[in-house]
Amino acid sequence: MKPQFWQIVRFGMVGLVNTAVFYTCYLLLHPHLPYFAAFTAAFLASMVGSFFMNTYFTYRTRPTWRKFLLFPLPNVTNYLVQSGGVLALVQWCGVDDRIAPLLAAVVALPVTFVLSKLVLTGRDPGRPASADDLDAPPVHVEVVDK
Repeated sequence: MKPQFWQIVRFGMVGLVNTAVFYTCYLLLHPHLPYFAAFTAAFLASMVGSFFMNTYFTYRTRPTWRKFLLFPLPNVTNYLVQSGGVLALVQWCGVDDRIAPLLAAVVALPVTFVLSKLVLTGRDPGRPASADDLDAPPVHVEVVDK
């Protein structure tokens, strides 16, 4: 199978774990804060975990301060899509404010994959796979001069 397929599978697995972490934080904060404040706090807390899970597991790259500082960019987009979805679902559609974050997360998933891959690997997700995309360690070739 193509390496990008497995990245998408790993991204989905990380997304499930991250969603569980986010949703647990949201439910714990929800009784003590307005729903949107609880949503925002849980989102920020889960973003840090998402960075490390995606760096090590999804894209198999080293975390750096630069990547950590850039990682909020795809997450800002994710946040805008999800928060807009939460507000619309709760305010206009009457969806329970405990369920709305899960529904909104589904819409944001493809956008987040594309942008996080660009930040964490510097590679366009639509680009054909190359040797750099494989999970195998790099091969070092030594040239011997005779």
